[in-house]
Amino acid sequence: MSAALARFRRRSPLPGFGLSLGYSTLYLSLIVLIPFAVMLARASSSGWAAFAAAVWTPRLLASYRLTFGASLLAAIINSGLGFLVAWMLARYRFPGRRLLDALIDLPFALPTSVAGITLAFIFGPNGWIGRWFNAYGIGLAFNACGIVIALVFVGLPFVVRTLQPVIEELGTEEEEAAGLLGASRGLTFRHVIWPALRPALLTGFGLAFARGVGEYGSVIFIAGNRPFVSEITSLLVITKLEQFDFTGAASIAVVMLAVSFLVLFSLNLAQKFMLPRSSGGAQR
Repeated sequence: MSAALARFRRRSPLPGFGLSLGYSTLYLSLIVLIPFAVMLARASSSGWAAFAAAVWTPRLLASYRLTFGASLLAAIINSGLGFLVAWMLARYRFPGRRLLDALIDLPFALPTSVAGITLAFIFGPNGWIGRWFNAYGIGLAFNACGIVIALVFVGLPFVVRTLQPVIEELGTEEEEAAGLLGASRGLTFRHVIWPALRPALLTGFGLAFARGVGEYGSVIFIAGNRPFVSEITSLLVITKLEQFDFTGAASIAVVMLAVSFLVLFSLNLAQKFMLPRSSGGAQR
């Protein structure tokens, strides 16, 4: 390992590799690795049998299905909406564009509790939008639908901000060349635009999904929080902490962490295989 690092330092034209590596390792250890290791140690402190019993109750299984299912659905919706919004912001100039561009980042700056209360007022039974659906017996809040709405709200910026710079960098030259060669818009999108945007879209999808899995503040006000119906896993973690069951809270957190990590790791592997095909498609 030391020999490989020495060869890299000799080949690299950038100075300060050793110092940068040291700071990066220290930062990741203090902020990420050590807290996760402590949480894993706390979750396994009572033994793996107790860990399995803590994370495999019927109430928790129902919350897993709801949390991961709603996060997956919201990430899929955000992938489609985020692509359309990013394409519009990157390719068109229209009045109010800068305002719309700034509003995309609002979920980043807005406190999640404020977002949850606002969404509950809008989509609740007596809200501006919710009352129109409630008249037909369709509830948009205090159920699983409300959770998906909240996760779409907080996850959309991840997809837009991931795709927008890629679309801006892509330009229009290759599309115009494909059109001059007789390609239809569908073929141009499939063979020119889509290969370049696919890795970025996959990244945005993964980030939106991971954010949805761990979201709490914007969800609890619009979810209803009914066990086996609209109770998310993050709420059960808070419930365990309020009961001073720190081992149980750590056990549930480890499950959520493992699922989120596996999803992000799988998407990174998928990107590794997509990038060579994208390059090859562009060259052809």
